[in-house]
Amino acid sequence: MTSNDIRFDCRHRSDGGPLVIVPRIDGALLTELIDGFEIAAGMQPAGDAYGGLIPEFFRFGPMQDHFIGRSTNAMGPKTPVLGCECGEWGCWPLMARITVTTDLVTWDAFEQPHRATRDYAAFGPFQFDRHPYDDALRALSEVIGSGVDDARV
Repeated sequence: MTSNDIRFDCRHRSDGGPLVIVPRIDGALLTELIDGFEIAAGMQPAGDAYGGLIPEFFRFGPMQDHFIGRSTNAMGPKTPVLGCECGEWGCWPLMARITVTTDLVTWDAFEQPHRATRDYAAFGPFQFDRHPYDDALRALSEVIGSGVDDARV
């Protein structure tokens, strides 16, 4: 299997609000990827339901820990990779199992916990080479710490 590329878009909400983090996989925003999947699968509701994670609204802990599945607040075996478009991750999250090895980081077993009957088996898995993944997380942490307004890292 070929490796996927990951980056993180960091933007302030259009209302000038807090910083929002959206993973970008192989150049496409994860919000767009999941919208396309849910719409194609005939899921309702679908489309424009997800938004990025807003660290200011919830204490995820360092994003470097969060995106390797070690968020400081226990959320069960899965990690929220997207939140609701309203800004609250618990409202409508996209959860994933994040598995980390020496060489790879894998996102799989996606779920929408408020719709347990939905089948996400055909979404993903996404596999990332560990070193570029760690580089993307370091860049994300630098942007969060720097106060930069908008960045793709």
